[in-house]
Amino acid sequence: MRKILAAAATLGVASLGVIVPATGAQAASAACDRAWQDGGSGYLFAYNHTHCSGYLGKASGNDSDWGDSAGGFRGSDDNRASSVVHKGTSGMAVKFYSVKGYKGGHTCLKKSEYYMSSLYGHRFTSSSSVNDNISSHKWVWESACSKFLDS
Repeated sequence: MRKILAAAATLGVASLGVIVPATGAQAASAACDRAWQDGGSGYLFAYNHTHCSGYLGKASGNDSDWGDSAGGFRGSDDNRASSVVHKGTSGMAVKFYSVKGYKGGHTCLKKSEYYMSSLYGHRFTSSSSVNDNISSHKWVWESACSKFLDS
């Protein structure tokens, strides 16, 4: 019965022409939907609060230190992200690290995941919390990731 209801709901949403880039692993967020649809292609966006509010910055390339004065994320952006949007165009994943210089624990966001509206409850490979703990990131192929935000 649940499958029938889920299929009917999916068909109902599809018939309205609504695109909701979210998975079952995260709650749908209208603000993140808008950020994903309206954000420029080729970027990673990060937000200080859940549901893509409190814009921190964006980056089209790698950033080895979210707290320095170079790259897409600067100064106080280090250890502040609570939601992220993946608008990359290469098909690569974004690999987030808990320590600057691409060190410490990591976790990845697949291109197919679009965004993570809340980083609460997610962990790096080091078991530390991802929320308010991202210090660097780089674009990698999914095969370079051993842990993903959707899992």
